[in-house]
Amino acid sequence: MAHLTKLKKYDIKDSNIELLGSDLEKRVREHAGDTEEAWNDAGKETGLEVWRIEKFKVVRRPATGEFYDGDSYIVLYTYKTTPDAETLSYDLHFWLGEDTSQDEAGTAAYKTVELDDHLHGVPVQYREVQGNESERFLSYFPQFVTIHGGIETGFRHVSDPVPLDIRILYHITHTANNNLIVRQVPAEAKSLIQGDVYVFDKGEKVLQLNTKESVGKERFKAAEFVRSIIDGRGGQSELMVFDEGSGAGLFLAEFGEGVTLRPAPPKETTPLSLFRISDETGKPSFTQVASASLDALSPQDAFLFDACSQLFVWIGKNASLAERRLAPQYAQRYLYNKEASNFAVPIVTMRQGFETPGFLQAVQA
Repeated sequence: MAHLTKLKKYDIKDSNIELLGSDLEKRVREHAGDTEEAWNDAGKETGLEVWRIEKFKVVRRPATGEFYDGDSYIVLYTYKTTPDAETLSYDLHFWLGEDTSQDEAGTAAYKTVELDDHLHGVPVQYREVQGNESERFLSYFPQFVTIHGGIETGFRHVSDPVPLDIRILYHITHTANNNLIVRQVPAEAKSLIQGDVYVFDKGEKVLQLNTKESVGKERFKAAEFVRSIIDGRGGQSELMVFDEGSGAGLFLAEFGEGVTLRPAPPKETTPLSLFRISDETGKPSFTQVASASLDALSPQDAFLFDACSQLFVWIGKNASLAERRLAPQYAQRYLYNKEASNFAVPIVTMRQGFETPGFLQAVQA
């Protein structure tokens, strides 16, 4: 019987994604060859494209919004800034599942840079980590679902036959644009937090809990998700819906005696900060800039702007190759040294002249 080789899990807290000059980079190059065929048609037309990393290979996947937490993905959104625009614009994301391997994460990061080069450096790049995705990324998918599984993990995929004696818990929220976000979470009491909607799939019974803080659209979309589960089983599952304050105890009792909803953790807030990345002295330097404003940006260097919920990397049009290449790694290292409670915030990398509205809004706040 063949055995899966256990790959080293990627630790998002690592200060370096282990790419430039590493053995991983050499292995990626060896597997990819001189050209990546997956990029031949990438970004030629407006729309959404998704690829998954499979054993160092870039494999196109349907853009359904379904992601496995054991995998890493590359997502390209091609659009026009106005209907009459003659050129295409791009948002380029690499998404890291919480159980992805170090090899998969590193390959996704490396191949994202490769695709960026293929598109002549025009895309805005995003590092996305499961559970902390940017609003921009989530906006692409009317229903964004993360599920336990993956190409290397050996976990059950949702396409496999589902037994009617399972215990799967989903946490359901929505974006500002009312897109549905469905995250599979551990089926245990500590996963139950005030706010939003929960769906507990027991196979023969599917239970939905609407908390007091959940809104009508959220409950409605959660019900649609539950209905898709039940319809897929040909009526073998029974639906039960509970509202917090009127029967929720039956839902909570599934996770132990005396279980209650835990309060949501407070959101971290920090002052806005701007840092300059420069090699004008011959050695790379990383220094804080006194004024976190647009006026402080110089086309000769790269800059890191900490907006708390996102980390922006701005690259001047005259920045050196070393500054352009090192800036995203400085961002990763910055989060590590900062010892923030959330290492997984999106890292958004853009060139001068291709600033995102979110960056401009944050830096002018």
